[in-house]
Amino acid sequence: MRPIDTLVYGIGLAGVAAQAAAGVLEAGNKRFDLFGMVVVALAAALGGGSLRDMLLDRQVFWIADQSYLIAALLAGLAAFALARVTVLPARLFLLPDAIGLALFTVSGTQAALALDAPWLVASLMGVITGAFGGIVRDVLCNEVPLVFSGELYATASWVGALLLVALSEFDVAHAWAALLAGSVVLAIRLSAMRFGWQLPVFRARM
Repeated sequence: MRPIDTLVYGIGLAGVAAQAAAGVLEAGNKRFDLFGMVVVALAAALGGGSLRDMLLDRQVFWIADQSYLIAALLAGLAAFALARVTVLPARLFLLPDAIGLALFTVSGTQAALALDAPWLVASLMGVITGAFGGIVRDVLCNEVPLVFSGELYATASWVGALLLVALSEFDVAHAWAALLAGSVVLAIRLSAMRFGWQLPVFRARM
């Protein structure tokens, strides 16, 4: 396996684990049973990448390699077990969710670039990979998706995806490009959570 392939693979596995854990921690507030937790974890971890692969007309990543499915299951079960033995803050899921957003943005953008997708398409594939699983998770948990109403979320993903595309155009080493882009996504998302940064909200004039 080439170094870039190894890097993308590792980032993808880490992203799947982070989003699965975030899904379980959010679902925990709804008192779902174990089966419900697993469904939410898999939807959060695999939803964005599945949609990306269908749009790019390639085999869905977790069907091609069940390691992603196993990573999601193990991370979800571990988060479930942890929540059973200790009291966790209600918003704890936001941290692994932010980490998963950064990792998935990078892996999704790199996957599209590897198929020679145009720069705008590649950046949007990064956003879809990063954000869509969280949308499905929030819908299953009967919550308004973070991407639609909370602090900067998809915007953070898109900034990082565009940065990764730009760095790739300038032939920056893949590892450094991934690290810089992922760090930017994470920094913007965490800062938005800390300081309440958000896009303007639609309010109709009465």
